[in-house]
Formats: sequence, C-alpha cells, structure tokens
Amino acid sequence: MKLTSFGTANRTPRQEETHPLTWRLRDDGETVWLDEYRQKNGYAAAQKALTEMAQADIVQQVKDSGLKGRGGAGFPAGVKWGLMPNDESMNIRYLLCNADEMEPNTWKDRLLMEQLPHLLIEGMIISARALKAYRGYIFLRGEYVDAARILNRAVEEAKAAGLLGKNILGSGFDFELFVHTGAGRYICGEETALINSLEGRRANPRAKPPFPAAVGVWGKPTCVNNVETLSNVPAIVANGVDWYKALAREGSEDMGTKLMGFSGKVKNPGVWELPFGITAQELFEDYAGGMQDGFRLKCWQPGGAGTGFLLPEHLSAQMFAGGIGKVGTRMGTGLALAVDERINMVSLLRNMEEFFARESCGWCTPCRDGLPWSVKLLQALEKGQGQPGDIETLEQLCHGLGPGKTFCAHAPGAVEPLGSAIKYFRSEFEAGIAGTAPAGQPETATVSV
Repeated sequence: MKLTSFGTANRTPRQEETHPLTWRLRDDGETVWLDEYRQKNGYAAAQKALTEMAQADIVQQVKDSGLKGRGGAGFPAGVKWGLMPNDESMNIRYLLCNADEMEPNTWKDRLLMEQLPHLLIEGMIISARALKAYRGYIFLRGEYVDAARILNRAVEEAKAAGLLGKNILGSGFDFELFVHTGAGRYICGEETALINSLEGRRANPRAKPPFPAAVGVWGKPTCVNNVETLSNVPAIVANGVDWYKALAREGSEDMGTKLMGFSGKVKNPGVWELPFGITAQELFEDYAGGMQDGFRLKCWQPGGAGTGFLLPEHLSAQMFAGGIGKVGTRMGTGLALAVDERINMVSLLRNMEEFFARESCGWCTPCRDGLPWSVKLLQALEKGQGQPGDIETLEQLCHGLGPGKTFCAHAPGAVEPLGSAIKYFRSEFEAGIAGTAPAGQPETATVSV
C-alpha cells in the first residue's frame, strides 16, 4: 500500500499550501513521530486554537469551511458540532474518533493513522476544545494491530510533551485520549453501534432521537467523527476558511481535498490526496494508470463496496457527492474499485452480499432475513440453478431494504451495488436461470472484498 500526494512521493516546499493531509509524509513510508511532526509545524494549529481562539470561534470556522464527514455519509462536521448542548452544567462530554474502517476496499484511515498519528491527535485536541469535551476515544478496528501500536506510542509521546492531560499548552484546557480496539464488526462503523460497543454492550444501532450529541456514550453528550474528518481540522484552523475552500475544483459543492484511490486490475493502485471536483477519469487514468495490459474496464465503484456500480462512460463524473450523485450512486469513501471484463457480476455480488449478510447485527428483520435471502438467490444463479422470478425477487429485496426501510444504513448500502449490477448487467443474472445458462456459466471468477 502507498499514500502519495497528487501522484508523487517527492513533496515540494509549497505542498503545505495544497495538501493539508499528506504534505508531512515521509518518502520511505515510515511513521512521522512527534519530533519530526513538530519540526513540520505540528501542533501549531493546536497552540492557536487553545490560546488564541474562543471555543465558539473554532466551531464557526469549521462550519464556515464546509468540511464534511469523510467516513462516507458526508454530514457537515461543523453542523454536527453545533448540535452539542451549550448548557455549561453538562460538563462531561466525549469526542469519539470512528477508526473502525471495515468498508471493503477502503484503507485510507489506516494509512493516516500508521504514518501521521499526531495529525489525528492534534485534530482531536482542537475538536475537543471546540466541543468542550474532556475525554476522547479512538475506536479502532481490532484487526489494525500496527495502527494500535503506533497510535498508543503517539499518545504517550503527546502526554510526555504536555500536549495531552492537564493544562495543555498552558491554556487551562484538559483533555485525555485513549485508544480502544474493537472486536471486529462492520456495524461498529455506525456511530451509535460504536457507542454501544465502547460501553461494553452488543454493537446494535440505537434508535434516534435522542441523538449522540444529547445522549451518547454513558448517557453524556458525544460527538463522533471519522479519522480523515478530524485530520482536516488543524489545517483549517491554521490557514483559514477561504484557503480551505479554494482547494476544491470549480464546480464542486464539497470543499477541500479528499483521500481518493483506485484498486483492482489497474497499473498503479494506491491512494492520493486530490481536490474535490477532480474527474473520475483523471483519477483512473492519470493516477491509477488505467487498466493493466490485457484487461478492459467493465464497471467501477466510486467509494467502497456499499456504493453502486457505474459504467466506463460515467468516468466523466466529478468526484464529489453531487457529481457522483448525478450518475446514480454515492461518493462513499472515495476509494474506487475497477472491475475488469473477466469478472462475472453474479459471482462478485454473491461475494459482496455474503459479507454484508454476515456483518448484519440482526437487530431488524429486513436486514437480518433479507440479506441472507439475497445470498441464497445469488448462489443459485451463480450455479445456473436459479428459477424464474429470482431476479424480480432480488429487485424487490433492493426496494424493501432501501433507505428508510431498515433500522440503520447497513442494508441500504448492502443492496445498492446489487441493484445497480442488475440494472447494468441483467443478462448475466438471466444466464443463471435454470435451463438457460450455457454449460459452465456463469464464470466463478470473483473479487475479494
């Protein structure tokens, strides 16, 4: 894996002005520890926020910047911060970092945590000051063993330097930070399921309202933000709103930059920090290098396994929420997958739906029963043993498990790629109906998710 900035590992002195997330990265991919981070202007934004800015001013600056959540949902971060109560009597508040990165084909947060842990810590310190939170937790995917080790060491470095704990930077602000490793459940990416897991409960989503901003972890006001979201905060505080907005391409409704990537049978798979509004064509050709020799692009997903498939002609879309929305799906995490023409879509979807069915928490009936049902139908179609009406049943499941039909967004995300695959490649599903598929069809080639 690699993380590069605008396609190059050779960062220039002026990249600080254009690449707020990645300009400090080392060319050798090793972790930037505290001394090096401070040499690269690290914690200067925290110093400014804690000693020169009022709490309300930090919230307003983040709100004015247009920073949106980078975990996939895209909710405005400043608006979420503004939902925290202003009642000074509610003096116990929490900031939770959602580092439970289990979306298939997504690894951007892992690379930030492993290579720039202090950027995340600085972002959490500033955010905690804005939220008046006295304690924070990084809720980390349990399989991220290296990230856990690196983050724990970085937290200890920050404590020893007086950047965490009591009276940080002489500001009178106190903030404790802990790394909490989860048990490895995809559903913990949903913020209320994450809160339940942190409390030691079963990781089921909670009914909302009340929202975490009012009643969160241990019944106290809580804000949950993604790793990449929090890592944007120091640069916004240091450089201002106008600078941050100017980073995005013309026509983009989303501000700043985004970690985007491509995987699959491309020549140069990886992750790059790019401006919102860049076209998918540029991402695919200029950075990922296009398809490997001997392979042809069949379709692609723009942002993780829970986003719908798009065709090669959709590569002209701009990479921001509205741009991808115009071609019928979601931006998601911004980590795209290229599917080549050798992959049978029935096999690919069966693989994906097996993952989503396994990761359902089982809390609501449509998700608990509907996703395994889709797997059984796809298995039959894959073997050429499908029955007339199976495709229509899958379409009904896509509708019945869609947005607003289930307790949380797990099932809608699970069926979005299924619905799009049927839309664009229906003939491959029809080939799985018993008595119609040629011998040996459909192919069983698949992509691991």
